[in-house]
Amino acid sequence: MSKTKTFVAGLAVGAALGVLYAPKKGSETREDLKELFEELMNKIRDIDLEEVKEAVANKIADIKKSLSELDKEKIIEIAKEKGALLKEKCEDLIAFAKEKGIPAVEKTAKELKAKAQEVTKDVVAKLEERKAKKEKEA
Repeated sequence: MSKTKTFVAGLAVGAALGVLYAPKKGSETREDLKELFEELMNKIRDIDLEEVKEAVANKIADIKKSLSELDKEKIIEIAKEKGALLKEKCEDLIAFAKEKGIPAVEKTAKELKAKAQEVTKDVVAKLEERKAKKEKEA
């Protein structure tokens, strides 16, 4: 929908709200509202559906293009970076637990670090496997 049509629709809604709060008799207010809603409906009928369809189709095409251009190398690199960040955060937690003398937290943090590294390696391996498979197919 064009900006003008959106503005007109917003203007009509605003006018309807203005009528509701105007100091008039109920019957006059209802009549004014009826006229405003009829005017709004006429404006809505004038909206070009083809314009809306085309805009939606363009947005969908843009999304598809962006997805198809998504660089697999970048995804793998991001996964590796996030894995390194997780490792660093776990190491910080382990150091904090050691510093505060909390063995249970230290033990759990070490287990968390090991699991995070395992999951990260699995994710990277799967991404690299998918990349290799797609390259083979191409």
